Amino acid sequence: MSVNIRYLSLALCAALTSTSAFSAGFQVSEQSASGLGRAFAGEAAIADNAAVISRNPAAMTKFNTMTVSVVGSIVIPEIDVIAHDAPNGIQTAKNVAPTAFVPASYFIQPLNERLSWGLALFSGYGVTTDYPADFYDGSSAGKTSLVAINLNPSIAYKVNNQLSLGVGLNAVYAKAELYRHYGQNALPFYPTIKPSDKTINMEGDTWSWGWNIGAFYQLNDNNRFGLAYRSKVNLDFKGDFTDYSGLVLGSANRGQTIKGKLPVILPATAEFSGFHQLNPKIAVHYSLFWTQWSSFKELRATNAQCNFNGQMPGICLLKDEDYSDAFRWAIGTTYTLNSTITLRAGFAFDEQGGKATLSIPDTDRYWYSAGVTYQHSPRLSIDIGLSYIYGKDNDFIETDHRFTASSVAYIGAAQINYAF
Repeated sequence: MSVNIRYLSLALCAALTSTSAFSAGFQVSEQSASGLGRAFAGEAAIADNAAVISRNPAAMTKFNTMTVSVVGSIVIPEIDVIAHDAPNGIQTAKNVAPTAFVPASYFIQPLNERLSWGLALFSGYGVTTDYPADFYDGSSAGKTSLVAINLNPSIAYKVNNQLSLGVGLNAVYAKAELYRHYGQNALPFYPTIKPSDKTINMEGDTWSWGWNIGAFYQLNDNNRFGLAYRSKVNLDFKGDFTDYSGLVLGSANRGQTIKGKLPVILPATAEFSGFHQLNPKIAVHYSLFWTQWSSFKELRATNAQCNFNGQMPGICLLKDEDYSDAFRWAIGTTYTLNSTITLRAGFAFDEQGGKATLSIPDTDRYWYSAGVTYQHSPRLSIDIGLSYIYGKDNDFIETDHRFTASSVAYIGAAQINYAF
């Protein structure tokens, strides 16, 4: 992999440092503005611009000329978490997930009438939560950040006029940071210990690999289907672990930094989509999207020098996760107003992927979306998409204390598409 590509991935990762995954678990859905405008309904089958390769590489055969798409999305989450058992009464942490900018870019080039190749650069997973220093139970709150950038070259082959198949390779660069602090637990010892004082810190990055496949079937010009699968990716973070409290490395080693290993799984996904042009003006489309969240079971950082809670030799950090496979249902419609304006709208229900925690306060989500495409010329088009996402209030227990998370989000995206 070239140095230029590595630097580009690092630059995108820096842009995504504040990523707030407002899909189930820590998934990122914001891969296109056109898709956002229809709540990502029909993404594996519509193929109206190059961003389709983030979902289904087989759909590249629908393009007969070299095409590029560049996307920028803004995610503005409003996630508030209430601690019901705080020593000074109910305490609320507001906006624990920061605003994020999510970029993506895509390229498709037909090689001949049957063969096409493409390149995508986007994020499929990412999350950041960051609690105030004085929030109760800082040992479970603090900051949690994971960003994963996917460089995805792919190739597609048109078997016949109806069926195309595609396959891709995923080179994933990921960066993670986790720190915990004392929070209100420090108050009995103040000022010797302050709420903002850290207890542990771990950060690192890694490269890993995965693959994806897809099928694209056109029943006729007005009806087509897409089926795609993306493999899980095993991330093996190697980074710096610092024990500020002395509770993991022992009081004699308080503040010492050692090397730690932390494996994280990015779950496999599958999607089935359909698109139907009912008449020259109106089309409907839909998707069923599955994520294998059950493969994400724990966060376990290790080093032979560690002894977590004085009872687990070799363990620097251990946090059990309770995740189950989940689905996302989406339905949308597209209306061609005239030769230059296309309108779209969509609705989606995104199932909760895992039991809510302070680090990832997951919940069921409802997407309400609308968008527009402006066809500036036969070669150039511009997409705008907007979504309002409502998350159900969620009560959960962590470290024997009760919390309530409430969440909404506003997402806006713009996209430029150019056909050469």
